Amino acid sequence: MDGYEHLDLDEIDFAPMPHDVERLRLLTLEETYELLKVLRTVAEDGGTVAWEADRLARELAARIPSES
Repeated sequence: MDGYEHLDLDEIDFAPMPHDVERLRLLTLEETYELLKVLRTVAEDGGTVAWEADRLARELAARIPSES
């Protein structure tokens, strides 16, 4: 997990949610790269959500290892 091996997901305090809502599973690294590409494309194309897509792409890229 690239430096996060010490984390125990059972010990992390997640945001409270209603008990009838199911959490999504974690993304695979490949899925994360695909999502990052989509966000970067939206950011480059401009439009009303470009700023938010760019912000999310930067946040995501800062949290994952480089693709190369």
